[in-house]
Amino acid sequence: MRGRPEANEAAPYYFTYINQAEGDDPVEILKAQLDETRSVLAGINEEQSLHRYAPEKWSIRQVVNHLTDTERSFVFRALWFARGFSTPLPSYDQNIAVSGAAADSVSFAAHRAEFEQVRASTISFFTNLPDEAWLRTGIASDCQFTVRALAFIAAGHVAHHLRILRERYL
Repeated sequence: MRGRPEANEAAPYYFTYINQAEGDDPVEILKAQLDETRSVLAGINEEQSLHRYAPEKWSIRQVVNHLTDTERSFVFRALWFARGFSTPLPSYDQNIAVSGAAADSVSFAAHRAEFEQVRASTISFFTNLPDEAWLRTGIASDCQFTVRALAFIAAGHVAHHLRILRERYL
């Protein structure tokens, strides 16, 4: 069941992301966003990818690594709930993930390729999801989510960071 998530499908905080995903079909949003992300990242060279807009902020490489890692996290949650697992999942701390990734030591080309591969996998997962799985629920970070909400959150999270890249980095 596609269509936009209702207010009870995720904690209010996550609508910060859901509301940035434009459209009603999350698979189509994810596909279009892959092209948009490729276009934005293609205009950044290796040297520019180490840029930080302020001393304590992430580099562009760290931002792209964050997009990739966080997408994996959202899709793992969606997989867990869609397949019927009932065990609650733990929180995801983006700062722990970023510090453990050593993203600045990986080429920007590798980050771009990895994001594209993960997004292709995300699209495949949601494309092949049975209709009844979209509204299955589970708990992660002490919040209840539907699988559908997680698809929109994944798209909205990337939209959020693309906006930040354009406004603060580029």
